[in-house]
Amino acid sequence: MSMTQTVTTTHPVELRAVTQRYGAGEQTVTALDAVSLSFAAATMTAVMGPSGSGKSTLLHCAAGLDRPAEGHVVLAGTDTADLDETALTLLRRDRTGFVFQAFNLVSALTAEQNVALPGRLAGRRPDPAAVTAALAEVGLADRAGHRPSQLSGGQQQRVAIARALIARPAVLFADEPTGALDTKTSRTVLGLLRGLVDRHGQTVVMVTHDPAAASYADRVVFLADGRIAGELTGRSGAEAIASRMAVLEGQA
Repeated sequence: MSMTQTVTTTHPVELRAVTQRYGAGEQTVTALDAVSLSFAAATMTAVMGPSGSGKSTLLHCAAGLDRPAEGHVVLAGTDTADLDETALTLLRRDRTGFVFQAFNLVSALTAEQNVALPGRLAGRRPDPAAVTAALAEVGLADRAGHRPSQLSGGQQQRVAIARALIARPAVLFADEPTGALDTKTSRTVLGLLRGLVDRHGQTVVMVTHDPAAASYADRVVFLADGRIAGELTGRSGAEAIASRMAVLEGQA
């Protein structure tokens, strides 16, 4: 294994000229094309773009789930290119959290057991107080003993957020976190993510197709054809975000 290099950066995540390709020969598709992008601490960033724009690929590269073909990803101060697979897995486990559209809870486990699961898989004894605190943070302290089938979709997603928070990650990555939820429940989950940023300085990077979801972010980054196609900074309204998306989709 090569030596791990700590990189000087003020950002929890930084992409430096990242290119990602899939396929080979004439079938090669460039999903990301020399993208340079950083995500500031204690902010919520939404990543948007037409279908096939590269937003999920960007998330996977930024989170260390996928190694780029070219360029560098600096995650929590470490250049992931310097890591072998074992070290990269440990970095993801200890420094990142993930929330997906499909809640990915284990149906046979209770809410508190699901929250404690990442630690158990890492060989650590769960801290009951930390598990309780994580569930309380998402408003589900009274549902600790319930299994997923006994919880609503929104409650299941909140358990998934608590599970992601248990390791106190440098970055929380969310891939369409409200895609399976109704409007009212979506607002609850998005308000929770926003609160984690505002109250606890959590850094959140969220891929979404929903302008209303993106309006909760401090910054909206738009992708098109694997390249940065602009951004909106500050809390932007859903209408302004939708207008920008309409332009990109018209060009796609």
